[in-house]
Amino acid sequence: MTIPEFQQHKRNKKKLIVVTAYDALFTRIVEQAGIETILVGDSLGVVVQGKANTLSVTMDDMLYHTKLVAGAAQRALVIGDMPFMSYQAGQEDALRNAGRFLQAGASAVKLEGGAVMVDQVKAMTSIGIPVMGHLGMIPQSVHVLGGYKVQGKGKDQATTLLDDAKALEAAGAFALVLEAIPAQLARTITNSVSIPTIGIGAGPDCDGQVLVLYDLLGLFDDFVPKFVKPYAHLKADALEALRRYKEEVEQGKFPGDSESYH
Repeated sequence: MTIPEFQQHKRNKKKLIVVTAYDALFTRIVEQAGIETILVGDSLGVVVQGKANTLSVTMDDMLYHTKLVAGAAQRALVIGDMPFMSYQAGQEDALRNAGRFLQAGASAVKLEGGAVMVDQVKAMTSIGIPVMGHLGMIPQSVHVLGGYKVQGKGKDQATTLLDDAKALEAAGAFALVLEAIPAQLARTITNSVSIPTIGIGAGPDCDGQVLVLYDLLGLFDDFVPKFVKPYAHLKADALEALRRYKEEVEQGKFPGDSESYH
C-alpha cells in the first residue's frame, strides 16, 4: 500500500481498513488477515506500557516499536504516531522527529491537532514527509478536554472541526483520523474534503475505520469505549490456557511422554 493507493480508495469508494500494531508478531498476523495499513499508535502507552494516558510515551518508545513493525511488514503502509511534544514546539522539532520515523521504516507520520498544526504539516509535506492529521478527541490533549469525551457536539465546535479538516487538507495532509465525533459531523467532513477520513468512534460514513488491535481482539478490557467492538475475546482464552497449564504442572500431567526427549 502506497500513499497514492491509499488516497485512491476514497475516489473508488473502497473502504480503508487500519489497525494498530506494536510488534513483529502481530504485524505478520495483521498482514495475513489482508489488512494493508498499520498505525504504530502512541496508544501503546496505555495498552502495552500500562499507563493512564499517552502523554508519557517518548520518541525512543515510538521509534523502537516502529522499527519492529516496519521490519516485519511486507505489504502494509506503516504510519508512525508522533508522541506528545515531538512536534508541538515548532517546525524544527516536527521535521527532525518526523524524519526519524521515516528512517525507522515508517512511510508516513500522524499528528494531532487542527489549524494550529498547519505550519508543521506544511513544513513536513514540503520536503516529502507524508502526514496524517487527527481531529476530534485528541488523546494528547486529554487534560484540556477534561477526559476522553465526544467532541463536536455543539455548533461552534463542529464548525471549528470542519475548518480544521479543510486547513489540514490545504496544508498537504494525505488523510485525517476523526475520533469520537458525531456521525453526522464525520459525514459532513468526509464529504467536504478530498482526502480520506478514517473514523474511530465517528460513525459509518468515513472513508475507512481504525481500531486499536488489543481492543479489537478483546485483550484490553480495563475500559472499553462505546465505539469499540471486540471481534474476539483473547484475554479470556489466554486466562483459560494459563490456568490449564498451571493445573497440569501441579498435577504432574505436563510435561508428558510426548513432550519429553528419549
